[in-house]
Amino acid sequence: MNPQAKLIFTVSLLLGTTITITSNHWIMAWTGLEINTLAILPLISKSHHPRAVEAATKYFLVQATASALILFSSMTNAWHTGQWDIAQLTHPTSCLILTAAIAMKLGLVPFHFWFPEVLQGTSLTTGLILSTAMKFPPITLLFLTSHSLNPSMLTTMAILSAALGGWMGLNQTQIRKILAFSSISHLGWMAIIICYNPKLTLLNFYLYTLMTTAVFLTLNTMKAVKLTTLMTTWSKSPSLNTALLLTLLSLAGLPPLTGFMPKWLILQELTKQDMTPMAVLISLLSLLSLFFYLRLVYCTAITLPPHTTNHMKQWHISKPTNIWIAIATTLSVTLLPLSPTLLALT
Repeated sequence: MNPQAKLIFTVSLLLGTTITITSNHWIMAWTGLEINTLAILPLISKSHHPRAVEAATKYFLVQATASALILFSSMTNAWHTGQWDIAQLTHPTSCLILTAAIAMKLGLVPFHFWFPEVLQGTSLTTGLILSTAMKFPPITLLFLTSHSLNPSMLTTMAILSAALGGWMGLNQTQIRKILAFSSISHLGWMAIIICYNPKLTLLNFYLYTLMTTAVFLTLNTMKAVKLTTLMTTWSKSPSLNTALLLTLLSLAGLPPLTGFMPKWLILQELTKQDMTPMAVLISLLSLLSLFFYLRLVYCTAITLPPHTTNHMKQWHISKPTNIWIAIATTLSVTLLPLSPTLLALT
């Protein structure tokens, strides 16, 4: 892709996100979401492969539908209350339609079918943007309207997302699809707590973004998109593979890594809200996700590829690791002791 075109699309993404997260008016928020959608489409389809074009088409149709629903929801609310302010969403039907629209934009169950397919049709770099930056504006809208949303509906969607995100990722061999189902599962954890403690949802999203960035950048450096490719990377870059192993375990939420922090705080908050059965259920469902993370870890570090030569190491030219991978991986592994500080900052 032309560097100037790529720059324009990247600036448009930043502009769209900024407009949405800083706006108080529904029309401005909708405009920001539309700019985001139109800016990411050329990045998805830039390879001109049929799968990429298909992914871009699916993404456009889903996001356009969700944007139309957001507009319809805000107009219905304005019709009944006379308010266009995002924080003043009070009409029950509007709240219901908005929850469905945001769930569609994020990829929450039962509106999740598009996300694994779109992620599979794009490059790892675009997949990273879709999994992190593109979810920030909808999460912000959820945060701003959290006091008006229906807790029962969000809890149901969250439990289903945690269940299906873990269940459907079990038999996947494509890494991008595994990470897509991982994202759906993490969204379940964010959605279940949004009505009770919205700040925890934002903290969870920030840490998820950090860990996912580390994983995607590492995989992009290794050029690994399938489990079979991942099995052959240990002999090429053992240190990078070790870093990936730790980041994946952090993404799974194992202590004493960073990923344990949001899960621990969310379970604590659910228990305070007398939702102990939900806390137990979502904890058990996270074991499904843990299984496919461990499968990735096994392929990364424990299996060695069959080789016919006497020399185990494959021929490779060592190149310096990207500084951003080093920073993201370090933060993905070591932030748990700073939990009180991070909680105070959010």
